[in-house]
Parts: sequence; C-alpha cells; structure tokens
Amino acid sequence: MKSPIDLIEILNMLKRRLRLIIVLTFSITALTGIVSYFLITPVYETSTQILVNQPPSEGEVFTSTELETSRELIETYNMIITSPRILDPALEQLSIDRTRNELSSQITVSGEGESQVLRITVEDSSQSAAVEIANTVAAVFQEEISQIMNIDNVSTLAVAEAHENPSPVSPNTALNMGTAFILALGLGVGISMLLEFLDNTIKSEAEIETELHIPVLGSISATSVEAAPDLKVLHHAKKKPRGSETYGA
Repeated sequence: MKSPIDLIEILNMLKRRLRLIIVLTFSITALTGIVSYFLITPVYETSTQILVNQPPSEGEVFTSTELETSRELIETYNMIITSPRILDPALEQLSIDRTRNELSSQITVSGEGESQVLRITVEDSSQSAAVEIANTVAAVFQEEISQIMNIDNVSTLAVAEAHENPSPVSPNTALNMGTAFILALGLGVGISMLLEFLDNTIKSEAEIETELHIPVLGSISATSVEAAPDLKVLHHAKKKPRGSETYGA
C-alpha cells in the first residue's frame, strides 16, 4: 500500500509532464476523428421484415406447437436466404458487379425475439443500394420458398426504405474519438511515468539527502538581474585581456 507521499509524488510527476499528456491526447483524438470522418468509407444499414407463418389445419386455430414450429423454421430460412438458390437470382435482378460471397457478407438474417418475424438486414456504402438489395432478396426468397419447401407461408411486413438524411452505422466517429481519448490519456500517463522512471537526475534537496545520505548544508538560488539592480555592474563588466596591466602615476 502506497503512502500519501507516493501519491503526492505521482501527482507532481503528472504535473511536470502535463504538456506531454495534453499534446499526445489531443493529437491522437484529433487524428482519430479525421480518419473516421474523412478516410473511412461510411456504411449504411437498412432492413426488411418478413412474417413466417405456419398455416393451421383447416378449421383450426394456431396452437402453441404450431407457433413453435414456425419459430424453428426461421433457422432453416436463415440458411436458405444466404444460399445460392436465393442469392444467384437476386444478383441477376440487381445487375451489380458483386460475387455471391460478397453479397452474402452484406446480409444478416435474424429473428425478432420469440416472434414469427424474420428481419433481413443489409449493409452497404450506398443507402440506396442497401435498400434495393434488401427488398430484392426478400422478394426472391418469398418467391422461391414455395418451391423449395412446398409451402406458402411467407409474407412481407415492411420493406426497406431510403431516408433523406441517413446516418451511417459505421464508422461511429463520436465513439471512436471517445475511445481514442481514453486510450491516449492512458498512454500519455504511461509514457510520463516511464520517462520519470528513466530520468535519474536529482531535482530537489530531499533527493540529494536520500541518494547520498548526507545533509545539505546550503543552497545557491538563482537571482535575476531585474530582481537585484546592484548586480547590473557585474552584468556590464568587461573582462580585461589576460596579461595586461595598467599603472598610473
């Protein structure tokens, strides 16, 4: 456990290195903001919702077992949506220069909690392209699923739509700058402590007594000429050439 004097020494050390900590923290945070805002391509996200509905038997209502079956089918639909059976026709309709694997990496399929709703989420550097991909994949899936599984229980709840002022999901400039600020601050403190540890110069009388184990008998303080006008004559005195002497009668 450190004594109070250790804490005071640490605070004094940080105070001496305050300029380094401030400059390093500000520089890294500003650089992170510039990179996030100007150099990283923004990514936009959009999604469409599909209802997976297992039809009940004729004249019967839904039971809990049938609802559970519909939820379990969602896992199967997840695999089907990102399969070549769906993505290849979608690529033909979209007419975009992209491979199947590239398109698959942009698509995320997830269930909405315990409901029967399936969400198809698409990320792209263009919001309009993301909207078109999401709606096209959903339409192809709804058309092909009846042939793949011989059922017709999928309907679209909500289509993806473009917004006038979209906000990218990546990069999150504010989050990146906040994280960079914390890390840079910690880095600045760490570097300051390392420099202080490597600095073996003596800075105070107490350190002299501690290191040499001898008492300090006195000290000479620096005095400015402005603070001591009587010393101005020494400041303006010129050194005579060595070996020259002047004699007077």
